[in-house]
Parts: sequence; structure tokens; C-alpha cells
Amino acid sequence: MNKQRKLIATFLIGISGALILFWSTSWFLWRQSVVTEEERVIAYSEVLGQKAEQIILDAVGLMSSMNDLDAERCSDEHLRAMNNAVIDKAYIKSLGYSRADQRICGVGFVQLLDIRPPRADKIYPSGVIAWWPSEYTQMGEVQLFLLRFGEHEIAIDPSLLLATDLVENRDAALWVENLQMAITADGINLPDPLSLNVGLNVDRENDRVVSKTSLGTIFPIDVVVAEPLGDFWARYWPALAQTTIFSLLLGIGWAIFILRYARHQMSLSAELRDLLARGHLVAAYQPILDLHTGRCVGAEALARWYRDNGESISPDIFIPMAAKVGLLADIKFSMLQRILDDLGSHMRLNPDLHINLNLTAEDLHSDSLQEDLGQILERNDVSAEAINLEITESAFIESEKARLKIQSLREKGHKIAIDDFGTGFSSLSYLESFEMDILKIDKSFVDAIERDGVSNKVIVHIIEMAHSLKLEMVAEGIEYEYQAEWLRSMGVKYGQGFLFSRPLSCADFLEFLSDEEMLARAEQKALLTN
Repeated sequence: MNKQRKLIATFLIGISGALILFWSTSWFLWRQSVVTEEERVIAYSEVLGQKAEQIILDAVGLMSSMNDLDAERCSDEHLRAMNNAVIDKAYIKSLGYSRADQRICGVGFVQLLDIRPPRADKIYPSGVIAWWPSEYTQMGEVQLFLLRFGEHEIAIDPSLLLATDLVENRDAALWVENLQMAITADGINLPDPLSLNVGLNVDRENDRVVSKTSLGTIFPIDVVVAEPLGDFWARYWPALAQTTIFSLLLGIGWAIFILRYARHQMSLSAELRDLLARGHLVAAYQPILDLHTGRCVGAEALARWYRDNGESISPDIFIPMAAKVGLLADIKFSMLQRILDDLGSHMRLNPDLHINLNLTAEDLHSDSLQEDLGQILERNDVSAEAINLEITESAFIESEKARLKIQSLREKGHKIAIDDFGTGFSSLSYLESFEMDILKIDKSFVDAIERDGVSNKVIVHIIEMAHSLKLEMVAEGIEYEYQAEWLRSMGVKYGQGFLFSRPLSCADFLEFLSDEEMLARAEQKALLTN
């Protein structure tokens, strides 16, 4: 009887412990899932907020440049400059010049004086004046967002502050100064950001998860994103159920392991760290062709992340996240090693093949960048001449240290390319201050070829400037033959884009190169025969 009591007591204690472990483990993993989801959704929401923030900063910068324009106000030169400044910016509906409260002249679809309320809603220490969308600012069905800086004013369509192309199947809304500016669709009921905590919020009443992200430069911006709770469960329930079953079967020791594992593994940043540690970051190769001969001279290497379940994580998500947690350098060197693993033997046999690797602003201030690059290349017996280094224009920093770093990299044999040229604020000053080898023309200018717009004029100026500085040029985003033909006629030597090929896997890129080599041999044989 005593033995039976002990057996029953042990059984009950075991069951009680198992139940406690079950519920505690389930609760803990639920919280970890919420943290993981919070990281994922907040990273996504921050992209939306940053794009809206950039539109507002661009608008203020545009007015500042008009204030500094050395031209008689309302002259043909002034009006032409205002028109050129807004012609490719769909979110700007009007740009005008005012003296005191009197509108003198302007360009665009609306006349600001006809809709500007008598009193400003807010005046900021920076000098920016704002009028919020209201019935006073309404033109047609759109209530415009008005800004003034100095002697110029801008009318913005607030619905375009939200990048709906990134929203996918979620509901999203954007607030500026706690006023709703844009929403994905009419009739959507999203909570006011003042009622939410920053981060992830579970709205069980409406069966959804809601996230809030806040940013602030000139204006405080809030982004609220919601998605069905079922989508959340679909992502995390299998892992939760499996881990909970393991905790019941393996006991407290196994549960402790699972808890530690979940804490470290159920976050995107930790997953990215593990991906880099295992060398599983994938490189896609965007071929770069000689526009005059059609030969492939190299490729731009693009980072790709595929989770074990096949889900693709966009670079717009994981690159900003990597910057936050200090993993950009790891991504760069992981990409370089991937390039050398994929193409090292081919690069040693074909010294004219160049692969472009992207650098960041942080790289220009790294004391070990050159040494680390050199060690990896030496270990793989690949010369520095085979790796071109791309630096986006927005990453340039006017500093002597950055200039000397670029000079040192060039002396080692790397060619330096400035990427997305023409999209920043000080392009000419960069070219004058920093030694470059290659200028990459941004896709937005290639898209404007043979169109009657300011971008078409800018690309001509860019090409002429590059010729005068004796820089090689690579045009990005070529999709049509007429674009390639026009670029050839302007003396642009290289190009990349869907006209020639989409980004390719290593195997497909090697096949692409093989096809190019076969074509070259066939043409050479034909010449010898003739």
C-alpha cells in the first residue's frame, strides 16, 4: 500500500510537473513568437515609414534648393527650374513661390492660393510651415498636405506617402503629427496610434495583430500595420506545437534546452547570424554586358536569403535589420566568399571577368576593410582586379578618411563604382572629391530615355560629365532594345537589365557565360573563314 501511494504520488508529481512544464513552455514560446513577429513586422513597418519620411525630406530639400536658386523670381528660368524639380515626383501636385501671404507664381496641377487655409496648423523651429489635409485644402476628392519653407510652397497628395506596393496582403495606415494621411483602402478600421504601444499588439476582439512604428525628423510619423491573427498562427503554430510536444516527452532538461533554443533562434536577427555562420547566404548574379559587342564582362552580385521553409526574405527587410545589429560587414564578407566559391576557378581562368561587390558607408570607415578583403582574395588565389567595389551615392561621406580609403582600395587593384548615380544631393561634388573608375547610371534615368522630361535631360548631362572625367559607365535597368541603342549612340559602353538577363543563380550564370564563349568562338571562326 505504501509503495502504491509512492507510485501514485510520483505519478501525480510527474503529471503536475509535466503540465506545469507544458503550460510554462507554451507561454514562453508564445511570447518568443510575439517577439519574433514584432521584429519582422516592425522591420517591415519601418521601411514604410522611412519611405514616407524620405518623401517629406525630399520635399523640404526641394523647396530649400528653390530658395537658393540664383534666378529672378517668376522668370522663365525660375518657372522652368520649378517645373523640372517636380515633373518626376507624382506625389507633388503643386510648387509655387509666394511673397508674404500672396501667391505670385507656380507650377503644377493646383493653385496653392486657392486652397491654402488662412492660418497655418503648425510652424516648426526649422522654419517649415504645415497645413494639414482638411476641407480647406481639398481639390476634387483629394485633401492636400501643404508645406512651406522660405518663399516656396508645396502641395503633396498624402495618399502617396504610403508605399502601397510594399503592403502586400496587410492593412496599413500612416499618420503625421497624429493625423491620418494615408490608408491602404477606404473603410479599413485601424486603431489610432495614440491608443497603441510601439511594437506588436494582439487585437483579439478583431482577430488580428497590429504593429505600431514611430519615426521622427521634421515631423513625427507613425505607421500602423495589421494582419489577420490566422496568418500569424500559420507561421508559428507548427513550431510551437512541435516544441511543446518535445517538452512533454523529454522532461525538464529537454525543456530548458528548448527554452534556450527558442530564445536565441526565434528571431530574424539570430536566424540571419546563423545563416551567415553556416555560409548559406545566396548570391544572385546580374550579368553586365558590353553594349557594343554583346559580350558578358561580369556581373553584380546580389544577396539573397531563403529560409528553410522556402520563404524569401526581401533585402529591403534584412539589410536594414543587419545594419541595426551590426551584421553588414558579415554579409559583405559572406557574399565575397560565396562569389569566390561560386566563380573563383572561372575568375582565375578568365582575368577579364569582373564581379561587383557592394560596400556600405560603414565600410568606408572600417580600419580593417582592406586587410580583410586582401586576406580572403589571397586565400582563394583571386586578384583584387577581379572584384569591383560598388558604393551607393547615398553612402558617400565627405571626409578625408573615406577619400583615402577609396584611394587605397584602388591602389590595391579594385575598381571603384559609384552606384545609383544622380539620385542623391551632391553628385558632382562627390566626383570632384573622390577618385572613381565607374559611374553606374540609375534605372530611373534609363527609364526616361526618349521621354520628354527632366530625367531625360539629366541622363545626357550625366553621360557628358562621365565622358569628361574619363569614367567607364554602366547603365542599370535596361529593359528595351531602344534604350540599349540610345545608350550605345551616346557612348555608354556597358549595361545590365532584364533585356539581357534577370539575376541568375551561380549555375545559370555559368551557363550564360558558356553561351557567350560559344558565341564568341563561332564569330571568330566565321571571321577566319571569311
